[in-house]
Amino acid sequence: MTFRRRLYLTLSPDERGGVIERIFELVVILTIILNILEIVFDSVPSIHNEYGKLFTGFEIYSLIFFTIEYIARVYSIVEDRKYRDPVRGRLEYMATPLAIIDLLAFLPFYLVFLPIDLRFLRIFRLMALFRMFKIARYLHALSIFKRVLQDRKEQLVLSFIFILFILVVISFIMFYAENEAQPDKFSSIPATMWWGIATLTTVGYGDIVPITTLGKFLGGLFAIAGVGLLALPAGILSSGFFEMLHTKDAGSKHTKVCPHCGKEIHEMK
Repeated sequence: MTFRRRLYLTLSPDERGGVIERIFELVVILTIILNILEIVFDSVPSIHNEYGKLFTGFEIYSLIFFTIEYIARVYSIVEDRKYRDPVRGRLEYMATPLAIIDLLAFLPFYLVFLPIDLRFLRIFRLMALFRMFKIARYLHALSIFKRVLQDRKEQLVLSFIFILFILVVISFIMFYAENEAQPDKFSSIPATMWWGIATLTTVGYGDIVPITTLGKFLGGLFAIAGVGLLALPAGILSSGFFEMLHTKDAGSKHTKVCPHCGKEIHEMK
């Protein structure tokens, strides 16, 4: 086995590996979790003042670690059949969502060495949060979530369009019900849509509330309707998860699943 092939098997969580592969996965997951904790606790002034040097040292380690990991993935990805071509294959891989997330996990910190406005740099440093998404590669349960979204994307899009349609309708009605009584708050239909969003989601900030009898009556109806409307996407996702898990459990004894795409492998008889 060549070094590049061994490197590919170590970096790819889809491939069944041994002790080395499992240790590497553990190191990556632990590094990502510690990065998340570092970002959170570094925002506390007292903790930053006391452990600032420790956070800086860990940041340098993470920068080197994620940079080497990204270069190694690009180098060894040609072992995958989808990216066989040495140049085109690597470019196609670098354009994939996971590869872009890997790049954004460390790229902003190299901007420190460039003459860029610090206020602009802070925006890019927020991209360090993309390290949280790197862990998705190593959580196989997320592949089920991805498949559910793919299978139910049409129903989800339709439900969100329906919710948006209802939001426009109730904002239109409430605007004409409350505009004369509160022209400063219900000044337009777009302004009223803020009240509609807060009402349909049952948040109820209270910054904009109806005061007329008709407005209160309609507001109550819309609030009750919002509970049912928001249950639509949840119901679609839950039914998708149930079908996916039920089908997987029922067919696990009789079918094999491809570790790359998750599709069933039909054996030739």
